[in-house]
Amino acid sequence: MYKSTLRYPRLWLTLGWLAVIFAIVVCLVPMSELPQPGVSDKTEHFLAYLLLSLWFGGIYPRTRYWRIALSLCVMGVLIEFAQGAMQLGRQADAMDVVANSTGIVAGLLLCWLGLGAWPQWLEALVNKVGVDKP
Repeated sequence: MYKSTLRYPRLWLTLGWLAVIFAIVVCLVPMSELPQPGVSDKTEHFLAYLLLSLWFGGIYPRTRYWRIALSLCVMGVLIEFAQGAMQLGRQADAMDVVANSTGIVAGLLLCWLGLGAWPQWLEALVNKVGVDKP
């Protein structure tokens, strides 16, 4: 299930699912209702899926990375289909799926190379700060 070393796995998982919901909503609202950040659409897709895969890669053990990758890829494809069907100023784009997939691979590779322990590092830091306080 979760990494056994996490003190607050349900918190991390809840925040991760909120991030997924936020990503879905942002991808499905009409473009006119969103701020324009000034970066490429593909860069946004890459970064969003990189962060989501880093997040879930930090919660689950390496043996689950393939499930994370598959789930996020399916999510990206389904969002593209929904964008194409909605007719609200959004359009499906296969290159968005490529950017999503590239972000997923990059995020899980970073986890594999050592960043997958980020939640434990953060929990240790919070614990240390909490212990050191008078």
